[in-house]
Amino acid sequence: MSTTVTDEQIQALASTAKPYSLALLQWTPERTMNGADAIELEHQRRMVSLRADGVIAILCPVASDTVAGVAIMTVAAEEAAEIMAGDPCVQAGMMRCDVHPCHGFPGDALPV
Repeated sequence: MSTTVTDEQIQALASTAKPYSLALLQWTPERTMNGADAIELEHQRRMVSLRADGVIAILCPVASDTVAGVAIMTVAAEEAAEIMAGDPCVQAGMMRCDVHPCHGFPGDALPV
């Protein structure tokens, strides 16, 4: 870490923070159930659709045996939890989803 940041810079950035929701999807032992591949494909279709609709700002599938993915959602945590409860993998018991309120800075993005 070589960039020096002043207190004023921190306060200026903090003043731009907006509320978002963080959805953490974790695999369950049902991940390999019969028909799992088809259910996961519908999960992927739904997540990409939510991203295209602007409900998901950042979508990060995770290559892990325990964590399936992370999504930064543009809706309040209560609405995000309702949306994620309708996820095909969550409904099938293949994934568990925890949603947490968080703050982020509009304009932040992953590097290309």
